[in-house]
Amino acid sequence: MISSIKETCLYVNDIAASVKFYEQTLEFYLISKVPNRHAFFRINDNILLLFNPEVTSQEKVLPSHFAKGPQHIAFEVPFEEYNHYKKALSKKVVITYEHYWRERFYSFYFEDPDKNVLEIVPSGLWEY
Repeated sequence: MISSIKETCLYVNDIAASVKFYEQTLEFYLISKVPNRHAFFRINDNILLLFNPEVTSQEKVLPSHFAKGPQHIAFEVPFEEYNHYKKALSKKVVITYEHYWRERFYSFYFEDPDKNVLEIVPSGLWEY
């Protein structure tokens, strides 16, 4: 039985700009980087993979993979830290939208340097 999603991938055109954004703005821990190809970040037990689609679409050993256009992923924060995190992150990024899901549950959206749509959700959002 599959128990979780271990890796999530976004495709970015500028690895250096993305590394700066995910390290400095979101404070993710960089575990691997190959200039102009990829950067990998650890977020607790999860891994965020950033690939340059111009390179990975031409793979010869690994399966070819790429995407075009904005992609979306959501990152979870503890429920009680949601407002604090929103306030702190709003000093670093433009929050493009905040969505009301149900009583006491909101999430907010912003973009990375490649216009990928990122979202912050509070823990418990999907527990109903």
